Parts: sequence; C-alpha cells; structure tokens
Amino acid sequence: MDKSFFETSYINDDKTCATFKFFFEDHTLANVLRNQILENPNVEFCGYSIPHPSEEYFQLQIQTRNNLNVYDALLNGFEELSKLCDKTKKLFIEAVDKYKIDNKS
Repeated sequence: MDKSFFETSYINDDKTCATFKFFFEDHTLANVLRNQILENPNVEFCGYSIPHPSEEYFQLQIQTRNNLNVYDALLNGFEELSKLCDKTKKLFIEAVDKYKIDNKS
C-alpha cells in the first residue's frame, strides 16, 4: 500500500502561488517533478526543499503567471512526468530487445 499524500498551503487568494507538502517522498520525485513543472511557460517559479533529513517529506512551491492555477501546473507536471516515464520505459525495452537480437549465441 502506498502511503504518499500531500497538503496544500496557498500563499495568495487567486491560487497562483502555493506550497505543497508531499509526505513519504524524497529528492527522487521532487527534483524530476520540479523540472517538469518548470517546462510550463506559465510557471514563474518552482522549487523544492527538504527541511530536515529525518523528516519524510518535501515542500514544493509553485508560482504561476497569467492566472494559471497552481493545481493545474502541478497536474500538468505529473502528466508530463508520466509521459516521460512511459517513453523511457519504451526506449529501454527496445534497447534490451535489440541487445538480445544482436548478441544471440
């Protein structure tokens, strides 16, 4: 059972700036998710921190422009990350299959 979850704290009323706390996650998800979110041209800032190594969460802050809701930016980041993982898996399987064909004994 996966125990990951997140909480949200809005910085302003128009929902263009928020901090998300992702529990039971670490740099593995935080860094790649931050990079995907920053690919969106309507994201002005996205950064993360892990307040202390003994705590099992990271904080992700997103600030958007052009009235983009931070939830939409976060969702888009996860969707793009999922596509990237699918593409990586496909390329890996193709490379393994090619290796097996090229190295038959």
